[in-house]
Amino acid sequence: RRLGSATRGPRAVTYWSLNLIFLAAIGLLAVVALVLGRAPRWRAVAVVVLTIVVLTAIFDNVIILAGLVGYHDDLISGLFVGVAPFEDFAYAIAAAVLLPTLWALLGAGRKADRR
Repeated sequence: RRLGSATRGPRAVTYWSLNLIFLAAIGLLAVVALVLGRAPRWRAVAVVVLTIVVLTAIFDNVIILAGLVGYHDDLISGLFVGVAPFEDFAYAIAAAVLLPTLWALLGAGRKADRR
């Protein structure tokens, strides 16, 4: 469900501009993990991203069609997967990349040092 047009002034923030902030930070974190040699298993991350994108497509369409959420026409790109704006998928992708990257960077799953 779309909510019509929003008042756009010089400070109007689109969903993509908001997404860009988070995606850039996560991308930088992933590069740091690569440089440090502590990146997650990217094939596994890709499988998770694909799974989450499919689930997001299904459930976002359901909640939008049910009228639980809506979007201002002026703040979205106009690209849709069903009735879900393309912008909605950025959060799912960001989470699927961020969590394993943090896991790898923070050393989770490493064997404890034995003394």
